Amino acid sequence: MIEVWTWPTPNGHKVHIALEELGLPYKVIPINIGQGDQFKPEFLAITPNHRIPAIVDPDGPGGVPLTLFESAAIMIYLSEKTGGRLIPTDPVGRYRCLEWMMFQMGGVGPMFGQYNHFANYAVEKLPYAIERYTNEVKRLHRVLDKRLSEVEYLAGRDYSMADIITFPWIRNPDRRGIDLADYPNVQRWHDAIAARPAVQRGVAVLAEHQRKGQMTDKERDVMFGKTQFAAR
Repeated sequence: MIEVWTWPTPNGHKVHIALEELGLPYKVIPINIGQGDQFKPEFLAITPNHRIPAIVDPDGPGGVPLTLFESAAIMIYLSEKTGGRLIPTDPVGRYRCLEWMMFQMGGVGPMFGQYNHFANYAVEKLPYAIERYTNEVKRLHRVLDKRLSEVEYLAGRDYSMADIITFPWIRNPDRRGIDLADYPNVQRWHDAIAARPAVQRGVAVLAEHQRKGQMTDKERDVMFGKTQFAAR
C-alpha cells in the first residue's frame, strides 16, 4: 500500500485524486503544515524540500521501495505504475498532457499561491503585490479558458493528469476573487470534473482538517517565518 504524506491543500488533493482515479490502495499520513510536521526528521527523510505531498511506495520499480516528492513527478510515476493510465500513450498526446501539467506547476500553482499569501495571509497588505498576483491569476484563467474553448479537456479529447493537477487550484474561486462565470469554458470544465466520484473522494481526504478562519500567528510563523530556519 502506498503511503501518502499529505495535507488538504491543492497540491495534496492532486495526488489524492490521482490515486482515487487509478484505484490504487493508499494510506494517508497527515502532515500538519500549520503545526510544523513538515520539519520532522521522518518527513525530511522522504523529501529534503519539506513540502507536501510525498509518497513511499514499498513496491517501487523492480520491487524496491521508492520515495518520491513533487506532485507532478508523483503523478507521472503513478500513471506509469498503472500502465500509462491518465497520460496519453501516443507521443503527441503525451507531450500535450505533460505540457499542461508543467503549465500548472510553473504558472498556476506559484502564481495562485503568491496571491493567497499576499491577499490572505500576509500581515502587511502590499497593494502592489496584491495587484500583481490578482492580474496574474486572471491572466492564467484566460489562458485556460481559451484552451478549453478549443478542447474538452486540457490535453485534448480525454480526461487526464493535466486536468487532475490543475483542478484543485481552480476549486473555491471566491478565495481568489474569481467568478468562474467570467470564464465559461473553465466553468464547464470545472463542473464536469467536480462531478466525478473519484474527484469527490480525493478532495474529501483530510477535509476535516482544512483551515477555517484566519491563520494564527503560530501558523504564520511556522509556514513563513523564523521557525523554518530554527527547524534546521
